[in-house]
Amino acid sequence: MPFPIIYKRTALASMISTILYQPLVYAEQGTTNNATGESAEEVQTMTVLGQAYRNTATKTSLDVYETPQAISVIDAEMLEQRDVSSVAEALRYVPGVNTELRGGAVTRLDLFNIRGFDNYQNFYDGLPLMYNGWNLQPQIDPVMLEQIEVFKGPTSVLYGSTPPGGMVNMIAKSPQREAKHGISVKTGSYQRKELMFDSTGQIAQSNLAYRVVGLVRQKEGQADTSEEERWVFAPSLDWQMSDSTLLNVNMYYQNDPSAGIYTTVPAAGSVKPHPMGNLSPSTFLGDENWNTYEREVLLLGYKLLHDLNDNWQFLQNTRYMDASAYQENMYNNPAGLALDQSTIGRHAYLTDETSNSLAIDNQLSGRIAVGEMEHHLLLGIDYQALSSDVIYKDTSDGYSLMVDVFQPNHQAIDRDSLTFNYGSDVKLETRQLGFYAQDQMRFNQWVVIAGVRYDKFTSETKANSVYSGNASSSRDKVDQDNLSFRVGGLYEFNNGFAPYISYAESFEPVSGIDKAGSGFDPTTGHQWEAGLKYSDESLAHTANLAVFHITKEDSLVSDPNNIYGPKMQSGEIVSKGVEFESQHELTDNLGIALNYTWIDMEITKDTTGLQGKTPVWVPEQTASLWANYQFYQGALSGTQIGTGLRYVGETQMDSMNTDTVPSYTLVDLTLSYDLANVSTSLAGAKASLAATNLLNKEYYSCYDQANCWFGEERSVEASVSLTF
Repeated sequence: MPFPIIYKRTALASMISTILYQPLVYAEQGTTNNATGESAEEVQTMTVLGQAYRNTATKTSLDVYETPQAISVIDAEMLEQRDVSSVAEALRYVPGVNTELRGGAVTRLDLFNIRGFDNYQNFYDGLPLMYNGWNLQPQIDPVMLEQIEVFKGPTSVLYGSTPPGGMVNMIAKSPQREAKHGISVKTGSYQRKELMFDSTGQIAQSNLAYRVVGLVRQKEGQADTSEEERWVFAPSLDWQMSDSTLLNVNMYYQNDPSAGIYTTVPAAGSVKPHPMGNLSPSTFLGDENWNTYEREVLLLGYKLLHDLNDNWQFLQNTRYMDASAYQENMYNNPAGLALDQSTIGRHAYLTDETSNSLAIDNQLSGRIAVGEMEHHLLLGIDYQALSSDVIYKDTSDGYSLMVDVFQPNHQAIDRDSLTFNYGSDVKLETRQLGFYAQDQMRFNQWVVIAGVRYDKFTSETKANSVYSGNASSSRDKVDQDNLSFRVGGLYEFNNGFAPYISYAESFEPVSGIDKAGSGFDPTTGHQWEAGLKYSDESLAHTANLAVFHITKEDSLVSDPNNIYGPKMQSGEIVSKGVEFESQHELTDNLGIALNYTWIDMEITKDTTGLQGKTPVWVPEQTASLWANYQFYQGALSGTQIGTGLRYVGETQMDSMNTDTVPSYTLVDLTLSYDLANVSTSLAGAKASLAATNLLNKEYYSCYDQANCWFGEERSVEASVSLTF
């Protein structure tokens, strides 16, 4: 390439590498930090993320520290150290994020909220993992990730339809020219058995570099009778076609033959006391004869990066998805326990889903100097298309399938005798076309960013249904457009402080029509954010303080004069709060990361009694502390100890705020030992131990009184890895 892609280290990336006391594969220059061996004075060239990498906050190769909006980064070393098995687990220590909303036994989807707003669709290498709104959510296993970036607040100017709270972008591992190979085996709680391999390097003396990542995992689930199994195979290839052109071709294949459970337990006996006793965190109120979730996902993509000249560059990022999921499951009567206060009624249902999608993002970026002002320009056109078919069947028989919640019979159902009184065949087609422009300007110590985007969104949903022998059909079309803006400014003082302020907008399409027969407008969101970033010259101390105010407008609400009729578009939700994130290298051996979040979220406009209420799953306060200590000398040389504390405040039990779910504090622990300290012949070998919820604290989450989940029980995993 005519010019390298240059990065300064981000605040959080600096902290992570400081805590781990090993570099993130930077090309090192200048003087080095004693704890990390990394340059503290020079701008460094990052190769581990690949030449086609673009940071989530700006879709450019510019430093995210210069972005006037909050963003958190979790790198591969931290993912490995904390032994995470899902993206939701990886986000446990990120401020502003409340994760694992459906408890510890439900692992088939990555569900979390950011600044109070639920997020069902993640991004992978800058492109959305298209979600059909039912049960087919593609998951990316962390084994394939180089890092995870959490961009807080509205992001529609760059990515189109997204919730106002923010987004998560997962950065894939990329081919490296330097040969490196690794293999690990793992065992632990729930009879876990796991094998992982990762190999990369240049192919002979050619202009090709490859990477192959694979995983096999089997374990029992937390809920009684449940099992989890996953197979991952992800090869990728870099072809340096010329000095100015790079082509990356990549594939991700994942097969989940079994993905645990999705059922719930009532609040009585779990969160709330019950005369007959307490339920166990392993309680399963489904049936072994009717509990299946199988998912298969294939992603095929490429990135084409071409330097037009020394200042302008073109990137095309494309991915095709072919995915399917089959589910057999049960759900509880929303009325809760029956009159006997020990049984609950259930419906059995199934879904058979397929999705095909295409996402393509074309980016033209360049640098222009006008006087003393430098402009980093970005022009883009992206397109997303999804086609999904869903077959749904439900017994819909008045919740006649009873179960004793305190003594459940897991083999009570004869699957051949089930009668499905309701069935539907749903076909969904969505299209989104977006045009965007951004200018990131630098003038002396000022950084100003401004962006605008226009989106055209269309969808069509056709449903053919049968209920008790009566057939019906429906057709719903959405044709909406939206204009989004973003502007912000940051000033970098010489003492390391950088105050900033920003404004950003988001939108989400809304289906349906009002009582006049007119289609709805998109739901929109806007945020004001002010903050203060800090980084000292040695990068030993970094921090970010953000204050935000998000308003989501035009949500659908019921018509108070006809609650069963067409909806009205007059709802509003406000989320305001404070986030604090800091990292400190206290000594050459000890590093800590401290995070805190306070959120005040309220439904400010509604027609059905929810005005003034707080949505479920939104704790007012969360906090976390992670400390890492590395031994360099003595008998414990080569040992690394990490300890984490996670606090999640109380949340509302249901939408009407009739009760609360208690707060909880959890302890996590990691240990690792470099086996080269035993013998030089073991160079590259490492033994590790990771425990989550070390004290086995019982905790919960709830959607309403009839639907609650137990949090993850204590889990201990041991592994041995070899890198060569």
